[in-house]
Amino acid sequence: MTQSEFLTEVDVAAQGRYVMKKLPEVTLAFWIMKIAATTLGETAGDLFSQTLQLGYFLTTIGLFLVFVVTLVVQLRSKRYNPFFYWTVILSTSMAGTTMSDFMNRDASTKYLTAGTSSLGWGPQGLGLGYPAGAAILISLLIGIFIAWKLTGQTFAIRDIVTFRGEALFWSAILVSNTLGTSMGDFLSDSSGLGYAGGALLVSGLLAVLVALMRVPAVPNVALFWIAFVLTRPLGATAGDFLTKPAAKGGLDLGTPGSSAVLLVILLGLMAYAHLQERKDAAPREQRRTQPS
Repeated sequence: MTQSEFLTEVDVAAQGRYVMKKLPEVTLAFWIMKIAATTLGETAGDLFSQTLQLGYFLTTIGLFLVFVVTLVVQLRSKRYNPFFYWTVILSTSMAGTTMSDFMNRDASTKYLTAGTSSLGWGPQGLGLGYPAGAAILISLLIGIFIAWKLTGQTFAIRDIVTFRGEALFWSAILVSNTLGTSMGDFLSDSSGLGYAGGALLVSGLLAVLVALMRVPAVPNVALFWIAFVLTRPLGATAGDFLTKPAAKGGLDLGTPGSSAVLLVILLGLMAYAHLQERKDAAPREQRRTQPS
């Protein structure tokens, strides 16, 4: 094989990889958008289940269907689209919020907003509690990673280029966001740290992970997934801090207003990411169309 033929084959392979690659690069902007999406997921989930009094049962069913629809759109897309990707992240955050609440809470008044005696139709929670709920979700997440490992698919987000790998990725995302919600609610409601204290604790743990990135013996893939789980309780505690009454340590901004502001911020970040992706894609497209 001549050098020209070899380079042509490499270019074809790169083209196929580019077409299949539908997940973003992990940068600082990625983490900012992740925290914004998970915070909005917390406030929006509470908006539907508590403020609008649809209840955890109906809201969980509805938001899970939203997740399925957004996931189908993402899986059917041919390349990375920031709007598709971050919409799925948001839908997993919203569904994860109410799924966690339904697992861990019950119909007792301590979980209801002031002046509310009941929520929606159907059972309003299994009442498992945060420790039992977290144990179940951790077991599910470990099971997904074991199945992922057995398939031989990569855990590195930047190298996931197959349908099976992406399906496993999104399964892990949904469970990790639900687990993160349980962790955030435990820190805010049961640990005694409060909303601000819980957010500070998670921020400190994330700072430790950043420091560990410089340690060669610690794999960055493991740090990524730990950080992905931890940014969810950060978003959960931040969302609760914005919306909960001042008597409970919150700012009492309400779920509608907080969700609207966070949605505008997230849409703005999506638009910026879309423009950056188009800007970065132009040179790649030009290289692919140039004659060898």
